[in-house]
Amino acid sequence: MVYLLAGLALFFGAHIYSALRTRAPERRIEARIGAGPFKGLYTLVAIAGLVLIVWGYGAMRPAAIIWQPPVWTVHLNILIQLIAMPILIAANLPPGYIKKTLKHPMLVAVKVWAIGHLLANGELNSILLFGSFLAYAVFDRIMVKKRGETGLPAEVRVSVMSDVIAVLIGLIIWGAMIFGLHEILFGQPVIAGLG
Repeated sequence: MVYLLAGLALFFGAHIYSALRTRAPERRIEARIGAGPFKGLYTLVAIAGLVLIVWGYGAMRPAAIIWQPPVWTVHLNILIQLIAMPILIAANLPPGYIKKTLKHPMLVAVKVWAIGHLLANGELNSILLFGSFLAYAVFDRIMVKKRGETGLPAEVRVSVMSDVIAVLIGLIIWGAMIFGLHEILFGQPVIAGLG
């Protein structure tokens, strides 16, 4: 559990710093140490956090069962991830209607992804992992709203093609996860006996 908690602290510590840091350019750490070194340090901390999260999550198996989810929540999670994947992809593409409508699609995707996994997993390590991502996404959305970052400007041009690409890539990733990729990456099949 120590590795998982340390990884969560490192990963989210860096992200919470980003959410809370001053927006005045002259007062930022980047201005003092330079943008390149800051980005490099930030990336190293985030990657170290991710490595510890993955290692710590796996090291906690088998984890204590906090609650036993009904079987139907596993199937519900599969459908929920069908929604999360295209939103996640849309967050990283040029503006489309998905990105413009959701304003902060990365945070929406993380919340949807985390809620689905919390519904389907009742082990302590899962609750710590997915609960942390959900809590951070909610916190960051509040901070974004406080800063007045309301998403894309009203006049921004959007492309339906970005949405089509997001849905197609999202469906491909979703299907790959179901048919074996999830087990390869995370050691657990989406559906037992499939993949």
